[in-house]
Amino acid sequence: MAQNRFSSGSGPSQRQLRVGELIRRTLSEVLSRGGVHNDALNRMSITVGEVRVSPDLKIATAFVLPLGGHGAEDALQALRQSKGELRHAVAKAMTLKFAPDLRFAIDHTFDQMDETRRLLSDEKVKRDIARRDDDDADDPV
Repeated sequence: MAQNRFSSGSGPSQRQLRVGELIRRTLSEVLSRGGVHNDALNRMSITVGEVRVSPDLKIATAFVLPLGGHGAEDALQALRQSKGELRHAVAKAMTLKFAPDLRFAIDHTFDQMDETRRLLSDEKVKRDIARRDDDDADDPV
């Protein structure tokens, strides 16, 4: 069930999710085609993994990671220097009354996925999963 500002849940609303995805796609497109006047930023390949938007849609935090994960701080600095130009590109793509203020943070999702894969490949974990699957097969539904 979708959450909104009137419901008791704390998850993002459908509108926040839609706006965040639109901003993510716009930023990805602008960055991939080198659509900013920042040579350092245009030399980097940056992935925009997710954009989270505040409930009032005034702040958008883009979670980014440069290709290979190297030079993350340099990428953040270049993005922050081009924030105005990126915000202008986002504003053109949207029909909101105000363009949200853009903030940038490193996306640690890939690190978490690597750690999860490492854990799942551990022999003890594989044994526990197999044992649990066997126990579940014995339980009548």
